[in-house]
Amino acid sequence: MNPTHLPTQRQRPENIRVEHLRNPPGEGNYFCQDKHTIFISLSQRPLEYLQIQDGVSYNGLYRPGELLITPANVPLFVQWKGQENCLQIQITTEFLQNIAQETLDCDSNFFQLIPQFQVHDSHIQGITMMLLEESQKEVSNNQLYLDSLSNILAVNLIRNHSTTKPILPIYQGGLSPYQLSQVFNYIEAHLDENLKLENLAQLLDISQFHFSRLFKQSVGLSPHQYLIEQRIERAKQLLKKNNQSILDIALNCGFSSHSHLSKQFRQVTGVTPKAYRMN
Repeated sequence: MNPTHLPTQRQRPENIRVEHLRNPPGEGNYFCQDKHTIFISLSQRPLEYLQIQDGVSYNGLYRPGELLITPANVPLFVQWKGQENCLQIQITTEFLQNIAQETLDCDSNFFQLIPQFQVHDSHIQGITMMLLEESQKEVSNNQLYLDSLSNILAVNLIRNHSTTKPILPIYQGGLSPYQLSQVFNYIEAHLDENLKLENLAQLLDISQFHFSRLFKQSVGLSPHQYLIEQRIERAKQLLKKNNQSILDIALNCGFSSHSHLSKQFRQVTGVTPKAYRMN
C-alpha cells in the first residue's frame, strides 16, 4: 500500500515503529521483509475490507480495535470500502526472536507468527494505543516506559499469536536485596539520562520482561514509575536547596522540559514546582 498517513516518527523504541494511517477508499499491496506488522482499526463505524495474505482471502467488517496480523515476508493485498483510519505497528523480526529466546525460552529458529484476520485482543489493543500516545509527544524522556510496552507487546504476540504457544515461566519472590541495591544505585547515578530497560536488566543478567515483573513484585512499582518517583524526589531537593531555574532542574533530573517536570511533579505532589519552592 502507498498510504496517505500522519507519521508519528518521533517514537524512540528502535524495535517498534508506530504510524497512524488515514486513507480514502482504495486498495494496495503491502510487503515487509524484516518486520512483523499489526494493523488496528480506529474507524468509529465498521469498515468493510477484502484482505488476502498467505494464500487466504478474507472479507468482513472490521470494528474499532480489531487487528490484522501480517508476519514478515508475507505479501498482503488489502481493499477497503470507506475512509480508512488505522494504526500500523511494525516490529522487527530480530526483536521478536530475541524476546522469544530470552523471555519464553523458545527456539527462535522455529518461531513463527500466524497470519490472522479480524483478531480480538484487548491486551494488544491497549498496549498499542499507549505506544501511540507516547510516540506522538514532541519530546519525551520515557525510554524505560516505551521499552516496557514493547516487551509486553512482543510477549503477548508470541504467546497468543504464534505457532509455538510457549508457557511463560513463573518467578516468585521478586529480586534479592543485593539485586535491588544494584538497580537503585544505577538509577540514582543515571537519573538525568534516558534510561533503557535493557541497561537495568543486564545488571542482573535476566530478560527485560522478567526484570520488570520481578522489580514490581519487590518494589510495588514498575521500573518506569520508580524512575519518575526518584526524579521527583531529586527535583524536590534541588528546588529547596538552590536557585537554579526550574528548566535547569528539570534537565538535571532527567525531564525533557519545564512543562514535562511540571506535569509529573503536579501529578505526584499536587502542586507545581514553583509553588513547592515558594512554600
